[in-house]
Amino acid sequence: MTPVELSRTVLHAVRRAVDAGELSVAVPARVVVAPPGPGGAGDYATNIALQLARPAGQPALRVAEVLRTHLSDADGITRVEITGPGFLNISLDQQAAATALVRRIRAEGLRYGHGDSLAGQVYELRVPFEVRAEVLADALARIVASQGGRVATHHRAPGDGHDHPRSVGNPGDTRGPSSGHELRPHPAPEDPTPLGLDAACWALLHPAPHDRPRITADHLVQRESNPLFRVRYAHARTRALGRNAADLGFTAEPGPVDVPGHLPAPLPLLSLLADHPRVLATVAALPRAEGVATPSRLARHLVALADATLPLLPAVLPLGEEKPSAAHRARLALAEAAGTVLAGGLSLLGIDAPDHL
Repeated sequence: MTPVELSRTVLHAVRRAVDAGELSVAVPARVVVAPPGPGGAGDYATNIALQLARPAGQPALRVAEVLRTHLSDADGITRVEITGPGFLNISLDQQAAATALVRRIRAEGLRYGHGDSLAGQVYELRVPFEVRAEVLADALARIVASQGGRVATHHRAPGDGHDHPRSVGNPGDTRGPSSGHELRPHPAPEDPTPLGLDAACWALLHPAPHDRPRITADHLVQRESNPLFRVRYAHARTRALGRNAADLGFTAEPGPVDVPGHLPAPLPLLSLLADHPRVLATVAALPRAEGVATPSRLARHLVALADATLPLLPAVLPLGEEKPSAAHRARLALAEAAGTVLAGGLSLLGIDAPDHL
């Protein structure tokens, strides 16, 4: 269960409580779930009971008790505790959640993390004639489109004083308000063209917009010190494992990946995969606020995902005389899911994800 799915589960619990007459409140549009803070427990926590206490006319602890009853019955949730003044702390069935997550990624493919939260939204971006601003606008347009929105960019042509619009996204969406945003990232210190398209895009997108980008050959080296190489290498390795597994006569099948005494459950990797839809939604929503539109958040997420994927890969294939087991098939499914998310993220940045490096 991803944070987005858990948020929907909590909302469903609120609706059930309202329908049952246990709470008399307006069901909120969204619920925030996050890792528990100090004094918390479980995998995620939410303060929805505190938010609803006043409109419900009941103490927050009473609201929390009502919601706990409905949440405890939800699939994938093993325990719900109440801490402090009314925080709901939720523990998930990690094995079931991991299996469901991998199945979802395999089913959705490169569109995993895409959604319709921005359907009908049109972002107006004012873009100067500068290569980094252009690359940033193109990446934002793809990310916003992944959430159902549309970006209209306006360039000011030198000398004529007029804006020249260009629309990128879902052309059928014409509803909803427009929001203006001016892209003024720190400009590229030199022409990035000699790096080639992929490395040039990475060099301009990986740093935060206010940071000075480095247009150097470091982005081309095939070493671990190069973040772009690590991301593309992790993706290519997952594809190679799939080919090698086929040669050994087995295929991927989602399931438990932790084997006692052999491989610990890859919780950081699972957490990053589950967080991918939230990362895309967050980056896509950023143009609403002046000065913070930044695909660099997605680029950093992909680096973290690659770094969490690489330690899993040596344990995917059987070693020596070892026969392929259910654990090997599950690890292969997890590795392939990670590769799919890496490829999908790179494509949104305008960067190729080759199967061979």
